[in-house]
Amino acid sequence: MALLKEWQKMAYDTNANDQNTLRKLWDDYFFQEKRIYAELLKNPGEDIKGTVKELAEKYQLSVMYMTGFLDGINESLKEANPIEEMEEDTVVNLNYDLEKLYMNMVDAKADWLYNLEEWKNIFDDEKREALYKEARQRGTVRNEGVKIYPNDPCPCGSGKKYKKCCGKAG
Repeated sequence: MALLKEWQKMAYDTNANDQNTLRKLWDDYFFQEKRIYAELLKNPGEDIKGTVKELAEKYQLSVMYMTGFLDGINESLKEANPIEEMEEDTVVNLNYDLEKLYMNMVDAKADWLYNLEEWKNIFDDEKREALYKEARQRGTVRNEGVKIYPNDPCPCGSGKKYKKCCGKAG
């Protein structure tokens, strides 16, 4: 079975008998993810390649966590990895686009990642704010010419009322 399918089966098992085990997995994964991104952002532009197994060892992760990490970063890479069919011996890269990575972190609402101290050495406050706003606007659905009332469903698709979601006074 391809690594990605194994990761998805493990990490997204909604039928798990023990939801605490699943929550613990994600808590641990997010802790490791934050550590890896902090390390990666210390040397932006570094050419990082290796097999899935080699990168897992380099960053002191299990192969499954590295698979999850590769799945998460794939949309931010300059050249996407073949995540659907990758195995332990598949050569992959971690050569990310800085702006894309930052905005994808914002899109994912991963504040523990886009607020990492290391970003301050890459983008100044003004640039980070501009990227943040651009990322937030990317995900906003606009219905031009259609009046949205406070009690209408939010057009973003959240299922909440507009006044409790995108129409909330900042």
